[in-house]
Amino acid sequence: MNAGWIIPFIIIGGALQSCGAAMNGQLNKYVVNPWLASAVSFALITLFFLGASLIMPHPLPTREQLAQMPWWAVVGGLVGAVQVYAGLTLVNKVGAGPFVGFTVTAALVTSLLVDHFGWFRMQPHALNPGRIIGGLLLVGGIGLIAKF
Repeated sequence: MNAGWIIPFIIIGGALQSCGAAMNGQLNKYVVNPWLASAVSFALITLFFLGASLIMPHPLPTREQLAQMPWWAVVGGLVGAVQVYAGLTLVNKVGAGPFVGFTVTAALVTSLLVDHFGWFRMQPHALNPGRIIGGLLLVGGIGLIAKF
């Protein structure tokens, strides 16, 4: 991917996440069973990426790379499933704005900790006053969105 598209792609992904939460809320409304609705959502994701990997099958990991992979690396999708399930079952109760606001705020505050402590083999980025103030502004912002 061209480096000039990185930030716009991330922004588009964030915008689509808001749409996805609302779409998943409707999926759950009509499928009725949140576990089945989650399975439908993930089945489409799985089929999409299986198709993409068939179209572009390279590169493939080596045995050495797979042997060096931490055990928790494969759990990322399951962790993401918690967010999908929350969207399916809760977005209609609180609204898309507060739902995404809480999601983004919780994700950013947690990301600051992941960066600071270098969790999950991330390169450490120390907390500093600017990062702390930015996190606090997000927390304050979601408080306002949820209240009004």
